[in-house]
Amino acid sequence: MHTILGAGGPIANALTTELVSLNQIKNIRLVSRRPVATHNPKVQWHKADLTQAAEVMLATKESSVIYLCAGLVYDKDVWQQQWPVIAQNVINAAKENNARLIFFDNVYMYGLVNGPMLESTPYNPVSKKGEVRARIATQLMEEAKAGNLQATIGRAADFYGAESMNSFLDSMVLAEFAKSQKAMWLGKAQTKHCFTYVPDAGKAMALLGQHPEHDNQIWHLPTAPALTGLDFLEIAASVFGTKPRYMTVNKLMLQLIGMFNKVIQGTVEMYYQYDHDYIFDSTRFEKAFNVQPTPYADGILHLSKTLFRQQ
Repeated sequence: MHTILGAGGPIANALTTELVSLNQIKNIRLVSRRPVATHNPKVQWHKADLTQAAEVMLATKESSVIYLCAGLVYDKDVWQQQWPVIAQNVINAAKENNARLIFFDNVYMYGLVNGPMLESTPYNPVSKKGEVRARIATQLMEEAKAGNLQATIGRAADFYGAESMNSFLDSMVLAEFAKSQKAMWLGKAQTKHCFTYVPDAGKAMALLGQHPEHDNQIWHLPTAPALTGLDFLEIAASVFGTKPRYMTVNKLMLQLIGMFNKVIQGTVEMYYQYDHDYIFDSTRFEKAFNVQPTPYADGILHLSKTLFRQQ
């Protein structure tokens, strides 16, 4: 039984697609608070609130692999209150079932890094959300080092290619170019950034699920090399057959909009990621699993024919 906690989100959906395609996996359980459509006989949905210990324990019963792919409202107060509870509930459930635990994580715990982000980069969070992520990741790896748990962290950069349009590259650039409108670039367009393609993240998480010999460590999931914002704008505009017109969104603009929108307000403390180079290195994963990330032009072209085909 492979159980995905946080089903319905972009990474969980991509992971589900990959697991369904694997003949050796016979049972997949999707766990979320809201129903998730299942179109395959080996996939079942189970309702649970991950902040409730008893519900998590029931939802993970008889699991051999548990994937934690949950996403919370982009609010530091919610993160501070709920993530530690969820992490502890899932750790307890993994121990109870003697299940392997694979956690889909981000890079917030690294803080502002001068140079490439590696699996060995020390934690130096400069945000409240980063502090939460650092604490959870440390707790998970300490359990693994103590031999209490088989636990792995799959870490990704900002992602793109999500049906939910949660990514700023999807919603502020690709969706606008699909309508031949002016894009909005968050931060400085001259700095470098990396984006993980959602299908690549799903495939990588599935690979981790199939290889217990690579447990008990942190992996950076396959991500194409960093480009400047200007490069992204040029590539995306070319794919959509439009001009790379754009405006930049600075920190003051985010703060003003955030006065009326709490999700945007939650982005303000992360602005350092967009006015400095953000270079995510996944070389170690690529070599260990013999995979390559999807080039940005290929990923955006595919999205232009699928996610944005009706724009």
